Amino acid sequence: MTRSISIALGLLALAGPALAQSSHQGHGAAPAPDTAPMGQMGMGMGMMNMESMQTMMKTMMPSPGDAASTKDFKSADMKMMQDMAVPYTGNADIDFRAKMIPHHQGAIDMAKVALAHAKDETTKALAVQIIKDQEREIAEMREWLSKNPPK
Repeated sequence: MTRSISIALGLLALAGPALAQSSHQGHGAAPAPDTAPMGQMGMGMGMMNMESMQTMMKTMMPSPGDAASTKDFKSADMKMMQDMAVPYTGNADIDFRAKMIPHHQGAIDMAKVALAHAKDETTKALAVQIIKDQEREIAEMREWLSKNPPK
């Protein structure tokens, strides 16, 4: 339980940038921030983000009544969020790949959950294709990173 709480708190700290991401191949865009100047936003904006993060964390935490597939999806989500907590280098080319590798691995992990639990053959076919595509893209990003280390 303590480990789950620690993970949850760590993910709360990471969720802000995740909520700010724009759309990515079918992933919904984060809502636009309030247009008030930062000085006028005060604690209200921080509290709003905290509430959103708390709601997100509640949906990611395992619950006793979760189906086996839900437990597996939540586990994959938590692992992906932890693995995306890599330090920024200030180099957008490196940082993009360093964040996308665990993001893509998360997609692979979720596709494997779908393969293990899904009944629909089109879902399984999609999962197989996602695994193939994401593994190829991870290999490409790792190769690029090996040839372009941070300076």
